Amino acid sequence: MSIPNRVILFLATGCHSGYFPVASGTAGSVVGLFPAFFLSTINPGAATVVCAIFMLAAVWIADQAEKIIRKKDSGLIVIDEIVGMMVTLLGLPFTLPMTLAGFFLFRVMDILKPFPINYLERKVPGGAGVVIDDVAAGIFCNILLRIAWMISLSR
Repeated sequence: MSIPNRVILFLATGCHSGYFPVASGTAGSVVGLFPAFFLSTINPGAATVVCAIFMLAAVWIADQAEKIIRKKDSGLIVIDEIVGMMVTLLGLPFTLPMTLAGFFLFRVMDILKPFPINYLERKVPGGAGVVIDDVAAGIFCNILLRIAWMISLSR
């Protein structure tokens, strides 16, 4: 396998966390906590730009990885879970309770895939289809976490 393909697979599999024998998406979500923490340390506007750039890169990487693996939305590809965790926690305090709540809420949304998340997963092709459902789940989770956070602050 060529070096560029190895690099793509390394990134697509979340530093090989996608090869975890069970719950590779959960392993990828754990890896996603690291860039989410990094984003919490910078200006929210800059964090949003970095997250958007990472998301666009993830679409291209997932698309290339599908071609290398020769399987649509392979469980080995977890860069989408990494992006999903980044979106879930974007702009929120990176505290233990918030991070745990975000992690578990994202995993539930990623597994259950309520509408319109499941629709996006089925209808959008290629790397965009791999990533978009996790971004949608992340947005949904981020909104729910913000609501819970605002309620907790008002008490």
